[in-house]
Amino acid sequence: MPPLSVLARYLQEVEVALEQAQGVVIDAYVEELLTPARANLRIRLRFDNGRLLEINEALVVEQGALQHLDYRYHCQDRDNRLVFRYDSTPHFPDLPGFPFHKHLPDDTLPAERPTIAAVLAEAAETKDDVEC
Repeated sequence: MPPLSVLARYLQEVEVALEQAQGVVIDAYVEELLTPARANLRIRLRFDNGRLLEINEALVVEQGALQHLDYRYHCQDRDNRLVFRYDSTPHFPDLPGFPFHKHLPDDTLPAERPTIAAVLAEAAETKDDVEC
């Protein structure tokens, strides 16, 4: 499959996940196609529960397969306190699965990159009364 088709299919999957999400408003949605095989995706969402979710992905198609060069899924509450953040920044070399990890208010855990649908569900399920 041509690289642009692979990117287009993935971006369509993201759009479907956003359309299916409950209680969310899209503040910003930017698809930046750098080349037929390379794209950046930036999304900013607000949830009915007061949460903000920012999605950032750097994508490339190599040998017909989509690869995430970098990602960041940052969720915070209405008071700007961290709820969770998944990212691939290489700043915890001792964690299993390095560089992939998840930040919580009081901890950093090894974590594979979740799907955008999973991140949307996690942000939506987070309750207002959760201590951050």
